[in-house]
Amino acid sequence: MGRPDPEEGQLPAPVKPPDGGWGWIVLLGCFVITGFSYAFPKAVSVYFKELMKDFHVGYSDTAWISSIMLAMLYGTGPVCSIMVNQFGCRPVMLIGGLLASAGMILASFTTNIIELYLTAGVLTGLGMALNFQPSLIMLGTYFDKRRPLANGLAAAGSPVFLSSLSPLGQVLLEKFGWRGGFLIMGGLLLNCCTCGAVMRPLDMGMKRKMGKAQDKYEAKEMLPIGGKSEEGISTTDGTKKGKKAKKKPKKGKKLLDFSIFSNRGFIIYTISKFILVLGLFVPPILLVNYAKDTGVPDTEAAFLLSIIGFIDIFARPACGMVAGLKWVRPHVAYLFSFSMLFNGLTDICSARASNYTGLVIFCVFFGISYGMVGALQFEVLMAIVGSQKFSSAIGLVLLIEAFAVLIGPPSAGRLVDALKNYEVIFYLAGSEVVLSALFLGVASYCCLNRGKKEPPPENNPSAGGGSDTEEAESDVQEAEEHSSDNHQPAHSTDNAVGAANEEPNHVAEEQRGEGGGCPAGDGEVLARDGCNADQMVERDSF
Repeated sequence: MGRPDPEEGQLPAPVKPPDGGWGWIVLLGCFVITGFSYAFPKAVSVYFKELMKDFHVGYSDTAWISSIMLAMLYGTGPVCSIMVNQFGCRPVMLIGGLLASAGMILASFTTNIIELYLTAGVLTGLGMALNFQPSLIMLGTYFDKRRPLANGLAAAGSPVFLSSLSPLGQVLLEKFGWRGGFLIMGGLLLNCCTCGAVMRPLDMGMKRKMGKAQDKYEAKEMLPIGGKSEEGISTTDGTKKGKKAKKKPKKGKKLLDFSIFSNRGFIIYTISKFILVLGLFVPPILLVNYAKDTGVPDTEAAFLLSIIGFIDIFARPACGMVAGLKWVRPHVAYLFSFSMLFNGLTDICSARASNYTGLVIFCVFFGISYGMVGALQFEVLMAIVGSQKFSSAIGLVLLIEAFAVLIGPPSAGRLVDALKNYEVIFYLAGSEVVLSALFLGVASYCCLNRGKKEPPPENNPSAGGGSDTEEAESDVQEAEEHSSDNHQPAHSTDNAVGAANEEPNHVAEEQRGEGGGCPAGDGEVLARDGCNADQMVERDSF
């Protein structure tokens, strides 16, 4: 149907996402990877006091371990994209799991804080980065119609693992010390290799097998039973081998596709995400100290984070389900903008909370809005750039976010030290989040809707921003048209001869009527006279 042959130097058509089946196993692996990636840097904080005693360092020195992990998770995004585009998701994830585990195991034998930075910080952080990004790419490959729900369920791994790894770390610290705890944590990170092993790529292997079987079936149907059928099949295979020998060299795949910067939606998303990260993580980081300064006991202050995590567990899947509704999904960018606006207004309205009840209310609403942001952030990016360019897009976005992570929370901490006032910090953080929400919503409406109002070309109805499912369905539809048309196999006679004799065959078929056809014993003669597959379809249509 006019689609270029994948064997002639063209990229093969994308495989339709199954939206289930093995995709649920992939989703489970992504859930575990997301939990380790986001919760592990925070969970290791339970070991900081023991590290301070053994290495005679301050709290800020030990806090750099978590900071380096997060910096590696965000800052190595382009490196992960290049490796995924070059080697695929599964090998990269297996290597990442080994690096993450090796980093924590080696950290259990360190003798100074610098060695901890290099092992638990750099090595483990790099390993988790090599797991996190490919898992999201595979999730977008296996899901399209149910992708918002899948993203929400996968994002729920962060609060679930945070609520379990922190108590587990405390138990390990009490029974085995920080060295034994690091060693066991390194063993737990080997589960990332298991998650990487289940990331089976959706390739064209099954389509090739089905195509070969279809060709043989058509050869048997077109030729009489016996030696001529086998001769036709062998001729088909020989013709295919000749075509493969003449095929053009395939174009090399880009290691990092910078063409996504020509996408206005991607530019808008990147700018809004940078502004968002400046203020998104500030309130939960300062919440416990803010509660203590207002006179809340230590245990109750620490429980505030548990409230946020508990609400977050249910908010992310629920938001994913809402985003997957037919009348919501086309406007998922505006839902993401609303979630950011909700989060920013929560920070601003709770800045003057002066008692424990007010802080609990803040945690409930912050958990809901924070879960909505977490569930939608990568879904919106997938919807903007598509699954084919998502591997490059997420790497570049995470790199840009890395700068915001290094600017936002440290700057807030310095302002707290200088002003001795948490209220101003909450106002500032909330204003940054609100600004990012307004920028995303207004820019998307003003810049992107103009392009949508332009009528698409009539000859190419599939052009312009269709989802991956629509593209795959068009491919399947064209494949069905190919099979229904019974395209002439490679062993059939020259097309020019068939075209020259097409009109006489039309008359002959009309004379034969419905009971007529190609006699079984004259297959060779009829093939020479032009009785090919295309004319058989035309006959059936009379």
